[in-house]
Amino acid sequence: MKRLVLRLFCLGSLLFYLFGNTITVMAMNPEPELTAPSYVLMEETTGKIICARNETERRSPASITKIMTLILAFDALESGKITLEEEVMTSAYAKSMGGSQVFLEEGEMQTVDTLLKCIAVASGNDASVALAEHIAGSEEAFVNKMNEKTKELGLTDTFFEDCTGLTDSQGHYTSALDVAKMSAYLINTYPKVYEYTGIWMEDIVHKTIKGENIFTLSSTNKLLKQYPYTTGLKTGSTDAAKYCISATAKNGDLSLIAVVMGADTPTARFDEAKALLHYGFGVSRFYQDDNEIQMKELSIQGALCSNIPVEKEKVFRYLDTVGIDFSKIERLEKYAENLEAPVAKGSAVGELKYLCEGKELGSVKIIASEEVVKATYTDFFLMLFRNFLL
Repeated sequence: MKRLVLRLFCLGSLLFYLFGNTITVMAMNPEPELTAPSYVLMEETTGKIICARNETERRSPASITKIMTLILAFDALESGKITLEEEVMTSAYAKSMGGSQVFLEEGEMQTVDTLLKCIAVASGNDASVALAEHIAGSEEAFVNKMNEKTKELGLTDTFFEDCTGLTDSQGHYTSALDVAKMSAYLINTYPKVYEYTGIWMEDIVHKTIKGENIFTLSSTNKLLKQYPYTTGLKTGSTDAAKYCISATAKNGDLSLIAVVMGADTPTARFDEAKALLHYGFGVSRFYQDDNEIQMKELSIQGALCSNIPVEKEKVFRYLDTVGIDFSKIERLEKYAENLEAPVAKGSAVGELKYLCEGKELGSVKIIASEEVVKATYTDFFLMLFRNFLL
């Protein structure tokens, strides 16, 4: 009996020696236990999902609908269709919006810049409709553009019926994963949006025939004060949606998006978003390969040269959440065979794969960093003539 106990003790000691560090790391960063029926935690730049539950389940989004409204607004700014300085007139229909509003009056003029603040900070439904009508002519036409954009972005679990999220219709839906994707698109494509989503409080001036009065915009995103790394993005709540949030945060080189849908209370919405972000920053780290690749001698038919200058299409980044040993990452270069001139600058000539202990982590294209022109008969004749003289 004593021998058995001793053997078990020795076996336990060996297992702790071999796996103790891993067990400790896992214990220090356990995946959060949330009550929300649907959530996702995504790294912004890579799109990697760190943890999730029912992330493709279609749910009512409430005012996080306005993430797509902001995308179309910034699209219009980028294309030159509108400017930040131009003024927008509030229609009777826009004024009639209920829910969250900034109390625009019919006929009131506000700049696009101010309306963006009203949407991003105070979730103004009246401001959303006013800007939608200004961009597309009507809310209906604007919503059609929203749905066209969802197809363009590959959002398969999203369909909009208004630009505010006020509706509780079952035909107006999205998923936590789609919200994370559209959030990532917005902040990657238009980082200027942070200038709006990062505002805690700001005054605007209502100018109507009744005179002027100051109205204070107050952010619906309490994480701006509750969580130090918060950069945005959008909250929402209706009876059907309950309490939702898409929260963006940045700590060092890590940018995370936490989407919580269907939380029972406003406090739970913010607490569970914080828990997701805290977990993500605790387990995540980047491997980044900044090393260059050298000029490669390749077989290129129809060219005078065999050496072609090459480079990586982009810097390879890998988000690790399980604690792999970066020193064991290997690079494997593979090049195309039987290349034919001409080879355009920037065209793919190979692939650079990254592996760790046999597992492929990802890859980047190897591209030609200079053009390789097609040689003529005269070029070949001159080359032979020069070689003969030598």
